[in-house]
Amino acid sequence: MKSSNSPLGGATEFVPGRRALPGERINFGRPMLRAFGFRIDLRVVVTAGIVTLLALGCGFLGLLLGEFSLTPSEVFQGLFGQADKSIVNTVVGQWRAPRIIAGIVLGAGLGVSGAVFQSLTRNPLGSPDIIGFSTGAYTGGILTIIVFGSSFISTAFGAIIGGLLTAIVVYLLTWKGGVQGFRLIIVGIALTAMLNAFNTWLILRADLDLAMAAATWGAGTLNGMGWSTLLPAAIGTVLLALGCGLFSRGLGTLELGDDTAKALGVRNEPVRAGLILVAVALVAVVTAAAGPIAFVALAAPQIGRRIARSQGTSLLSAAAVGALLLVAADLIAQHALGETQLPVGVVTVCIGGIYLIWLLIQEARKAQ
Repeated sequence: MKSSNSPLGGATEFVPGRRALPGERINFGRPMLRAFGFRIDLRVVVTAGIVTLLALGCGFLGLLLGEFSLTPSEVFQGLFGQADKSIVNTVVGQWRAPRIIAGIVLGAGLGVSGAVFQSLTRNPLGSPDIIGFSTGAYTGGILTIIVFGSSFISTAFGAIIGGLLTAIVVYLLTWKGGVQGFRLIIVGIALTAMLNAFNTWLILRADLDLAMAAATWGAGTLNGMGWSTLLPAAIGTVLLALGCGLFSRGLGTLELGDDTAKALGVRNEPVRAGLILVAVALVAVVTAAAGPIAFVALAAPQIGRRIARSQGTSLLSAAAVGALLLVAADLIAQHALGETQLPVGVVTVCIGGIYLIWLLIQEARKAQ
């Protein structure tokens, strides 16, 4: 008997006369939408749409605000290069628009990757920045910057290699007749600590200019984002996010447990390895473009799950919330301290701290 559980909607459709499998969660009476062979919770689709509109609203606000303030009509003219003043076309089309689009696309990518790893580990702490994959990508990027310079292509290649090597190490150290989520998190946290120490050593040993470039990039920033960096990063992020979506049917079955997944005909380890490979590459592309932006991948899936009131982790909700979190955080980073612009990673770390406190309070209430 096939399960219709899909992380795109995070729930299983109720079928009259059908008994639930062990550990399976079924939504009773929730409207479902069929798309591309998946059954998607309609509430998740609507919620994701609303959150996406909020992200676009924050993006439009980012186009308006700045040292050179603009009116809405000037923004629309500047987006199409039709403004009377050439400076407006430059500010909107070359400076602000790439940054806003990067925040939306890269934030969505982080949300999707976080949803994949939290589903695989069945743990809300199972995000790539916690279990070391983002840090491994950062290590690969630093090594590439030191050896080859700071071009996007070389940095992206180094970040992908670093992230994948970290994933392989974590996977091998975690393996014991299979991969268990809690063991993967513990191994990932330990490896993250070692990689952070190694990264600090690399920066201290590097030339001053390279060390400053690596340190600025390592904070996680959208400052200076241009079309030359955005276009390859956006294409890679979208393609890899779609790849995660294609694997999502197997991901939904794995959420039911390995034994149940095997009974339903899923090849657990090949599916899990494929998901890890695609999701790590997704994190690495985002890291290469904007640095290791913390906590978006951690918080977005759980926030999306709660506002949509879905039973499982939803890739669609996670992508929408990730986009909103990163765009809103970048808006705060640009304008909270007047003329001083912060790296967006500083703001997301603050948001992540608040999120972790809230999560601990929620878990403490459940334990009572």
